[in-house]
Amino acid sequence: MAQWLRYVAIGDSFTEGLEDPGPDGRHRGWADRVAEGLDGPGFEYANLAIRGRLLDPILTEQLPVALAMEPDLITIAGGVNDALRPGWDLTVMARLWEQALTATEASGADVYLVTFGQPSRRSRALGRIETRLADYRQIMLDTAARHGARVVDFWYASVFDDPRFWASDRLHLSPLGHERVAQAVLDEMGHQTPDWLAPLPAADPVPPWSRAAADAAWIGGHLGPWLGRRITGRSSGDGLQPKRPRLAPLVNAPETSG
Repeated sequence: MAQWLRYVAIGDSFTEGLEDPGPDGRHRGWADRVAEGLDGPGFEYANLAIRGRLLDPILTEQLPVALAMEPDLITIAGGVNDALRPGWDLTVMARLWEQALTATEASGADVYLVTFGQPSRRSRALGRIETRLADYRQIMLDTAARHGARVVDFWYASVFDDPRFWASDRLHLSPLGHERVAQAVLDEMGHQTPDWLAPLPAADPVPPWSRAAADAAWIGGHLGPWLGRRITGRSSGDGLQPKRPRLAPLVNAPETSG
């Protein structure tokens, strides 16, 4: 098992850790939890992820900054935001991955790509992008295999069908979900973790009227604002800076603005 000392995470809201508030008021998320699992003497961690980012800025803006830090470990997750937009071009995305993983391979860092689950398992609406994501996931798997990157793949992980792993917006993970993803990533890295595929204890049944009320609240509170940003070309991450822009020990997280 490798002993990494310089870990940089890049990506979008998934890696930033939205919907997983930490004790200091900042978002925590699965990547922070992975860093906590790797922590030890001399260990440093940076997280450059920003919510709403598309694959292009993740791989052409965040990744060069990450590589300049000379990390020995990088995690990369992204592309779902692209699948939710009309301008979807798999050829462009494949080229971005090829260029990015060629660069990471040359750097000598260990690289882990983190995928996503089948959207139709959770939402009929999100299921409309399933073919896109299936093709995109295959590009990630194939490119990773060519360049020696590892993949933490959630496509068939039915445990995430449980709504308790998801936040009220149904797009981001809940704290429980972030914890499970961190366990899966650490497991792939060779660390002993609890069984991340184990189901949660059975939940009380939800009456139909409660589900209907939750659906209405979701449409008004989450789907509507999200559609508004798509129509106007805005992103929830506009103007934000990374929460951990520099490598630093976990006990000395750098302050950021935005």
